[in-house]
Amino acid sequence: MSAVNETLIRDVVAEVLGRLGKTGAPAAKPAAAPAPAPAATPSCNCGTTTASASVSAPSGGSISSGRGKYGVFPDANSACAAAHEAYLQLQKKGVAARAKVVEIVKTMADANAGEWGRIELEETKIGRLDHKIEKLKIIKLVPGVEWLRPDARSGDHGITLEEYTPFGVVGAITPSTHSIPTLSGNIVNIVAAGNSVVFNAHPSAAKCAALAVREYNKAIERETGIENLVTIIETPTMESFNSLCKHEAVRLLLVTGGPGVVKAAMQTGKRAICAGPGNPPVLVDHTACMTRAARAIITGAAYDNNLLCIGEKEVFALDRIADKLMSEMEKNGAVRLNAAQLDALTKAAFTFKPGHGGGCAEPSVNRDFIGKDPGVLAKAAGINLPAGTQLLFAETDANHPFVIEEQMMPFLPIVRVKSVEEGVERSKEAEHNYKHTAIIHSHDVEAMTLMGRALDTTLFIKNGPCMAGLGLGGEGYLSFSIATPTGEGITNPRTFTRVRRCVMVDNLRIY
Repeated sequence: MSAVNETLIRDVVAEVLGRLGKTGAPAAKPAAAPAPAPAATPSCNCGTTTASASVSAPSGGSISSGRGKYGVFPDANSACAAAHEAYLQLQKKGVAARAKVVEIVKTMADANAGEWGRIELEETKIGRLDHKIEKLKIIKLVPGVEWLRPDARSGDHGITLEEYTPFGVVGAITPSTHSIPTLSGNIVNIVAAGNSVVFNAHPSAAKCAALAVREYNKAIERETGIENLVTIIETPTMESFNSLCKHEAVRLLLVTGGPGVVKAAMQTGKRAICAGPGNPPVLVDHTACMTRAARAIITGAAYDNNLLCIGEKEVFALDRIADKLMSEMEKNGAVRLNAAQLDALTKAAFTFKPGHGGGCAEPSVNRDFIGKDPGVLAKAAGINLPAGTQLLFAETDANHPFVIEEQMMPFLPIVRVKSVEEGVERSKEAEHNYKHTAIIHSHDVEAMTLMGRALDTTLFIKNGPCMAGLGLGGEGYLSFSIATPTGEGITNPRTFTRVRRCVMVDNLRIY
């Protein structure tokens, strides 16, 4: 396995620490790991025992581990080693134990949604409490062991069975935008597939993630006897990311983050499932119901203050219906900014490189505005909001920073286009070929087909809010990790499995 490029690692840490408001200074070096506990030597009942020597990893990691505190470890090596031991325990206990873990996580996420949502909001200071709570309550929609149905073939020459089997230990990188929900959904998918997991959380949400891991492990150990099935590095750093990626026990990586961390994960020499960035466009044509479109756009763009990677980020509306759409948005509680107010908000919400002016290329989002309430944005724009306002919007051109940047705040730019064809082309430009999510409001099947083919996104929602693409108001299932760069799409238990084939030649076919 090739080592992780150190320059990439530095870029990753800068992105992780800076993406949502942390400084670039590395965290304090973690305390030394406790001395490894003696490894178990299970018997195979034939009078001998299996040797349990410590196996050195290329990075200095080891398959033997010390004890953490219900899954929380001071460093990556001990967390990975403990997760490996837990994987072996889970392997012996079978599918019933996996199903029990899935039940535990879903039940606890629902029962603790209020408290955990509050704790996450207090730590990250982004998003909305009601939506933090809801994101935990809907973990029950994440699929479990029922998705792992084997595929069988039979014929004149016997039978063949293909089964979905685990990799072992999965290393997972989680964001601060949906810390405990992403972690919880990942546990359901990964453990349902038969794996254990090690988390390296976003530094801005490391405490709440560790809290959830502790509570999950307490319940898992009590109900199944398995220790440290879910582990986490207490203080995530550049070194912990590097060690996690290179540890011998980690067979698969799940990365939810920006381009830098995705690129680094894909160069580790290990298979990586990567959920990258998005900038979802919305196209509204003249055949759509403007009231329904306005309500759906507000619902999606305002959700958790527009932190969702699938959330509506910019709207392209046919010129002939743009005024009607904006009027309906105002009727449904969104507040429109005039040109001067938009200019004031833009100057506050973005910074520009020397020599560049407002509205020109290379804007950078002011992280003090990411995930903040509409009132914070309104203050910057110089207005007071009516109580209960969920979203701001304004008319812009197609090259405005709010259009081209994934800004993650409760504001929507509305861009006029002359035709569906122009709207599709503008949508494609704004989406940046991330192939993440696109939305259309139309009753014209040809318009839907044109946009769907042109943008080629993983999620394509028609006549509904973005969440309908994840089973919330539309058909389907939920996941908080959508693997766009690597192509797995909306992750589920099968995503974290290997396919193995077992063949019996000329026998066991009984007809």
